[in-house]
Amino acid sequence: MTAGLIPENAAQTYDCRQAFAEELIALAAEDPRIVAVCNDSVGSSNLVRFRELYPHRLINVGIAEQDLVGVGAGLANGGLIPFVSAAGPFLTGRATEQIKTDAAYNGLPVILCGQSPGMAYGELGPTHHSIEDLSWMRAIADLAVAVPADPAQTRAAVRWAASHDGPVYLRIPRFKIPAVTPQDAPFQPGRSLQLTDGDDITVMAVGTMVSRALTAAETLRTEGIGVRVLNMTFVEPMDVDAVLRAARETRGIVTAEEATTTGGLGAAVASVVAQNRPVPMRILGVHRRFAPTGSASFLLEHFGLTADGIAVAVRELLSHERR
Repeated sequence: MTAGLIPENAAQTYDCRQAFAEELIALAAEDPRIVAVCNDSVGSSNLVRFRELYPHRLINVGIAEQDLVGVGAGLANGGLIPFVSAAGPFLTGRATEQIKTDAAYNGLPVILCGQSPGMAYGELGPTHHSIEDLSWMRAIADLAVAVPADPAQTRAAVRWAASHDGPVYLRIPRFKIPAVTPQDAPFQPGRSLQLTDGDDITVMAVGTMVSRALTAAETLRTEGIGVRVLNMTFVEPMDVDAVLRAARETRGIVTAEEATTTGGLGAAVASVVAQNRPVPMRILGVHRRFAPTGSASFLLEHFGLTADGIAVAVRELLSHERR
């Protein structure tokens, strides 16, 4: 789906956690079933205002992530709509069994909100990097995995998740990112947003990588290279039709994700094209290693998760294809 022009305010940057909190408060005002559950992360989850407005609808279980998800599943089983919020590495790493068994296996509408995912906690090191979460969560049956690319998509994701009849994992970015979603763009599971046209290479990105993909596309266009940029949004369910169109209509695919490449976006796209229409690919991310300690910007540069890194991958694909 081609969504249209990029927003005029794309040069500004915004905090998706703020958008998450504001939309959650708006939902709570409309629906008394909306509750929040956190693991002693009221501040980092941006739930302070929610607690002030709805003190009896926020449950703080302390630093106990297995209990966090179990309590959320119990609330969902009782007819409530729980937004279970915690730092991404601990929500997914410490409570995978509960996410699989308590939430997904039972088909309960638990909204798992992975805060500060990827390498946003850079200086705190590998224990706080949440780069395996897409691989882990995508492997769980019946669990939708969505990665909003900006505040507008974050708001849409929160509202959609509250109405979805089943469990969801949402990645909520920590550091500020620009607006990339066109006005009135739809938010649907299994549907991507095409942000630019191009018939040379398709770049598929999620989350914080979408704005970088757009910058790369602008640079490459000045070199006569047409890049189709897709904001994939949903790693699961994936927009298979868009992937296959890209494989048919362009000469190769580059994927970009702030995550390991073992089982997330790139692996999902590669599986689709390998089984249906093989094309040259480059999968950008962290290649099965622990990311070092350093600022988020340093780490993104270190792993080539930048506009320049994406542009290099596109040029490499075209060079390979011409041989």
